Amino acid sequence: MEAFFKLIRNPFLFRFFLLTRLPAAFLAGIRLELITPERAVVKLRYKFLTKNPFRSTYFACLGMAAEMSTGLLAMAHLYKRKPPISMLVVRIESQFFKKATGITRFTCEQGQALASAIQKAVETGQSVELLVTSSGFNEQGIEVARFLITWSFKRKE
Repeated sequence: MEAFFKLIRNPFLFRFFLLTRLPAAFLAGIRLELITPERAVVKLRYKFLTKNPFRSTYFACLGMAAEMSTGLLAMAHLYKRKPPISMLVVRIESQFFKKATGITRFTCEQGQALASAIQKAVETGQSVELLVTSSGFNEQGIEVARFLITWSFKRKE
């Protein structure tokens, strides 16, 4: 896991990863602020490429940042794992509480639950689904959005 953290915490390598694997996230300017085995924080700015006609951050950009905060934690637990495990988003629900302007930080604190679900998928060989929450907060610490993302993990044969 530390090898993954070393790679992903490098700003140049993280941007290269986004450019080659998630170009929409690269263009939106999503940045990794913090990652530990338990927690990930991703930030997104309101700017030209992320705006909507209502002078706030477009919901799809918020969704990308929310998914990334959960997906990076899952990827950390899957990095170079034997046997390999596939991961897939199977459901997304969202709630919006306030206009997202300025910087929005999405936080996921379910790293241990993700690790447990991945271990269960390894042990059983069956698909395991886990509902993970990512909450987005503005610069004043007010929650502007919450995403409930269901990830599916399955051991590759």
